[in-house]
Amino acid sequence: MSLELLKNHIPDYAKDLKLNLSSLAHETVLDDQKKWGTFLASAYAIGSPTVIPAIEAEISDKLSAEAANAAKAAAAIMGMNNIYYRFVHLASAKDYKTLPAKLRMNVIANPGVDKADFELWSLAVSAINGCGLCIDSHEAELRRHGVSTEQIQAAVRIASTVHAIAAVLDAESARVT
Repeated sequence: MSLELLKNHIPDYAKDLKLNLSSLAHETVLDDQKKWGTFLASAYAIGSPTVIPAIEAEISDKLSAEAANAAKAAAAIMGMNNIYYRFVHLASAKDYKTLPAKLRMNVIANPGVDKADFELWSLAVSAINGCGLCIDSHEAELRRHGVSTEQIQAAVRIASTVHAIAAVLDAESARVT
């Protein structure tokens, strides 16, 4: 399944999601690696069995194997980090902030792709997972790498649209007909 087939599965009440998916697939503020890596990292962060194959089919000739692996790695590591750091941020006891995480995060230091690309994918996943501490951290790192506000916004628009599409399709598949 490709994005075009995915759009065909989106019900009419979610027409705006179809339109957003189309416009984001043609987004030009991000280069192809940043854009399609964001789509893939977002899909893996959500874990939808409908959305993942559609995005994987779409990116098959758009991302190198290394970039696809790094996008999936961003989803994996941020799935862990977003829970941990959201807890640290939200816990009333402030002493958690002084403790080392003691979680392996080697892929962040050596993701196998340009650091800015990996940070952008990590930011998109952090937005999906709602970790404000991680969002701030990755956004600051992206700024240090010269990534623009518009590029950051585009990545989060992709993440939010992929998330909404997965939610709608999951809800539709749960309906009793």
